[in-house]
Amino acid sequence: MSARSELLDALITRYRLSDRAAKRAILDEFTAVTGYHRKHAIRLFGGSQAATSERGRRPTVYGNDARVALTALWEASDHLCSKRLKPLIPILLPAMERHGALEVDSELRLKLLAISPATIDRLLSKVRTVARGGQRRQAGLSSAVRRSVPVRTFGDWNDPPPGFLEVDFVAHSGPSSSGSYIQTLVLTDIATGWTECVPVLLRESTLVIAAIQRAKSLFPFPVRGVDFDNDSAFMNELVVSWCRAQGFEVTRARAYRKNDQAGVEQKNGAIVRRLVGYGRFEGAAALKELTRLYAGARLHGNLFQPSFKLREKTRVGARVVKRYHDPVPPAARVLIHPDVSDRDKDQLRGMMVSADPIDLFAAIRAAQDDLGKRVDRRGLAKAQDMPLAHPQRFTASLKVAWKMGETRATHRRPYRRTKPIPRRPCMLDHYETDIRQWLTAEPALPAVTILQRLMAMEPSKFSEKNTRRIQILVKAWRAEITRRIIIDSEWPTILPIWPSASAEGQIEDTRTLSAGNIAL
Repeated sequence: MSARSELLDALITRYRLSDRAAKRAILDEFTAVTGYHRKHAIRLFGGSQAATSERGRRPTVYGNDARVALTALWEASDHLCSKRLKPLIPILLPAMERHGALEVDSELRLKLLAISPATIDRLLSKVRTVARGGQRRQAGLSSAVRRSVPVRTFGDWNDPPPGFLEVDFVAHSGPSSSGSYIQTLVLTDIATGWTECVPVLLRESTLVIAAIQRAKSLFPFPVRGVDFDNDSAFMNELVVSWCRAQGFEVTRARAYRKNDQAGVEQKNGAIVRRLVGYGRFEGAAALKELTRLYAGARLHGNLFQPSFKLREKTRVGARVVKRYHDPVPPAARVLIHPDVSDRDKDQLRGMMVSADPIDLFAAIRAAQDDLGKRVDRRGLAKAQDMPLAHPQRFTASLKVAWKMGETRATHRRPYRRTKPIPRRPCMLDHYETDIRQWLTAEPALPAVTILQRLMAMEPSKFSEKNTRRIQILVKAWRAEITRRIIIDSEWPTILPIWPSASAEGQIEDTRTLSAGNIAL
């Protein structure tokens, strides 16, 4: 916009002093450079000033008195927006007049009741600027760059050739997003599903450019376009200008519509989170280990891991029926695609011949084990180390690796509490001494009787609703007293034989032992 204004200032004087043919040439050049409509350019150069007259201007309806009264209403409403202030005026204006806070005549009252939200914004623009401390609300720094990048939705791809990538960031921040942490730049090709992951130490424009340049050299075909989200790490002048200078077609997804980047969003979970997990990684050492992990994972995933690709999608009422192509590795899609050159296909075939899936898998597990040492493992024993040093040992371990369960050391372990849970205060804490004395004197005392005694002592605190709670606590205290009596008592070396039902006399109540006065 500033460049357009400078161009207008440079041409406006020459335009007004030129003849008709010269003005036409200036307008052609100006509209071609700025992209303005021709009629708008004529108005900017002052071509419509002569047609404007005093007779054609609309009279001023709202003067300074309306602005002063509207400012008072706006302040009394606690700075409401115009759309909310408009329906409040018929309620607030009579109340302020009734209490003497505002005086308006009948004509001004009718104007205030008929005012529109747009007029309220226009009259209060300077007032709001002063209220904000002289700062006008400005658009973000990347908004102009964002507007210059066209939007591409999930339905606008139309089966593109290989080389059009969806780009997204995956944060390795763990449970907290504060501070600086490593992020993975994920680039997924729409046509083949080929995915490259490049770790970035910081969210900085130059590092984003370096990561894209690194990924560009890893793809087995030339990059033709990049599709970003609305992240400020992508939507800035440095990144967008560099991508366009490389000949990339730059597009962006709609805000808050992750389905526009369904391809890369799916890879974020299926590749990055599956390999790395959700732990926090920061520092150059973790960046080096992540780079080593992705170096093995890119060949193992793109050459030997089949993936699905959507063929068609049909809506049947409220249900969506999806049909997929047969699952094949991304490298197979590259080899059969007609838009990939023979030279690139030959290089890819050579890569497939030299790549060993077992060595790649062993390298992935080794890098995951090193990264897992940086993930929180509180409350767990040390994980078993897989035999990665020797290839034969690692190959042999694959047959029994399933017995050890999940072996990805990068996945965050569940937290197990090792400290005891602190006891919460109870309503019976102040009455524990009395209850213990009652139980010592009468071991078979039921909890209902104890509750009745407590209700007699404190009728405002206890009621029949506390029956279950008192039963639980009394049972625990009775068991504690019983254990103490059993431990402190002297037991005979020969236990007496329990009387049978045929013995003479009435069987003693087995719920109470009179010798030790123990309640069972």
